[in-house]
Amino acid sequence: MAITLPLGETERPVPRWALRLAKALPFVVLPHCLWRLPFAAGFEMGTIDPHRPPMPWWAPGYVIGLSVLTEALCLLTLGLVAGWGEVFPRWVPFLAGCRVPPLAAAGPAVVGGLVLLGLFDLQPLAWFGVIDEVGYSNGWWLALARVCVSPAMLWGPIVLALAFAYYRRRRGPVAVR
Repeated sequence: MAITLPLGETERPVPRWALRLAKALPFVVLPHCLWRLPFAAGFEMGTIDPHRPPMPWWAPGYVIGLSVLTEALCLLTLGLVAGWGEVFPRWVPFLAGCRVPPLAAAGPAVVGGLVLLGLFDLQPLAWFGVIDEVGYSNGWWLALARVCVSPAMLWGPIVLALAFAYYRRRRGPVAVR
């Protein structure tokens, strides 16, 4: 049975905190994406690594693509609080208009959130000298890097919280309108 939700509406109300977090997430991760972009042009942002090989020809595209992909994934998280994350779009063959099973969206979000925890949330270990950190030419570059990269450590926990809220809100039978 096909379900049609008006644009912007969900089957059940989205908690206000989840809506705000989902909308804020692209801006939370944006400083990290912007900090990464000068590396695409060969500007080292004060990093010191005498053993770093020269940048390959494909590195600028990779760095820019990584920033674009990062922001796209943050925007995809909006599906956990929007109607388009609850019903398959018309262009999906055989599933158009059907409900998205809650685990089909929450499962990948949880896996992604856990991967993000592993990628970013080890950073404080480097700050306290437990693991090696990239060297910087002075304290200002180090401070800029930490200010820009630190908000990205919230990405994993935010995705996990949104996935939990999505699953909790969507589980169980749907009330007929």
